[in-house]
Amino acid sequence: MSGDDVDPVDWEKARELAYAAGREAAGATEVVSLPDADGRTLAEPLRALTDLPAFPTSSIDGWAVRGPQPWRPVGRVLAGGVAPALEADGTCVEIATGAMVPAGAAALLRVEESTRDNAGLVSGTPRETPEWRLPGEEAHKDEELLPAGTAVDPAVIGVAATCGYETLTVYRRPRAALLVFGDELLTAGTPGAGRVRDSLGPQVPGWLRRCGATVDPAAIAGPVQDTFEAHLAAVRGALATADLVCTTGGTMHGPVDHLHPTLAELNAEYVVNTVAVRPGFPMLLARVPGPDGRPRFLAGLPGNPQSAVIALITLVVPLLAGLQGRALPALTVVEAATAVPGRGDFTHLALATLGHDGRSATPAGHVGSAMLRGLSTSHGFVAVRPGTSAAAGDLVPFLPLPLTPGERR
Repeated sequence: MSGDDVDPVDWEKARELAYAAGREAAGATEVVSLPDADGRTLAEPLRALTDLPAFPTSSIDGWAVRGPQPWRPVGRVLAGGVAPALEADGTCVEIATGAMVPAGAAALLRVEESTRDNAGLVSGTPRETPEWRLPGEEAHKDEELLPAGTAVDPAVIGVAATCGYETLTVYRRPRAALLVFGDELLTAGTPGAGRVRDSLGPQVPGWLRRCGATVDPAAIAGPVQDTFEAHLAAVRGALATADLVCTTGGTMHGPVDHLHPTLAELNAEYVVNTVAVRPGFPMLLARVPGPDGRPRFLAGLPGNPQSAVIALITLVVPLLAGLQGRALPALTVVEAATAVPGRGDFTHLALATLGHDGRSATPAGHVGSAMLRGLSTSHGFVAVRPGTSAAAGDLVPFLPLPLTPGERR
């Protein structure tokens, strides 16, 4: 393979290629308990194991009645119990919300709308609309409730529990590793004397985890020495245990940029080699053959912090979605609150903050490719397509950051 003299890939095409590579490599699944399924992805459709509800269920506290009133109480049925059938007209049973409606009951009467005489007989007028849930009202046995590829959240877990599931078959979480390249980086203390503090080593694992990957602290290494031998050894070691290795820096072809030669030595194949996007140039995604026949991936992120995050959301987020059987994260449409310039033949990803209604986006300040201040207050990126610009009021695509619920409201 060669990394020289390549034409940058269109930004939207790059996202699609990364996602397709992940989908093609997806497949490893595992069975987990319901509590452990939160945040995972269904690898099989969730189907109803029985009718829901499985039996006629009372929606009220009151009386299950048969025949004309007044009715003589002949028993009680509570949730979890099975009531004998009402076999005679003029009889009723006291019933609780959620309890099984006895066979033979013609109607349910709310307790607050009933009266009892001195003989204990019950009277009242049942409402016209039946106050019980019929079997199969919510779902029928074997009906598909949720398709494979559904992200599991507490509501999905609740549906599964209602159906009677104890475990779910989900896609295995991709294992990710991070290699920080650059002898000039400090890993502690304040920058100075020609050296800058590494900001990607501490933050990239958090982005990866938000996208469903696992990152063992032992899988974070660097700064890796700026030699070909050190790069090759570090990448080989990381690929031995990770499905995805992210590297920071070294994506150019300078005198201390050894990533492309390392990939060539590993017989890697480029999925994407440079993307026509600013900031974020250059970035890459490569497929590396694995000893078990299953490919591993390496995402080369630029060394400038904001460019690295743009590479993450452009290539890594779609790849991880594909590996987990999820849909490609969609762009939304928002209104540009102010003008956003274009970047010639490149897509311009402009950091922006959403309004309270989520319908408008205001470009952020402090957004140089080496800056992080604007990123720390933004919700995502306005995408300005090549050869265009956006005026205030224009509708523009918006790519959200993979933030957790409640962040940056």
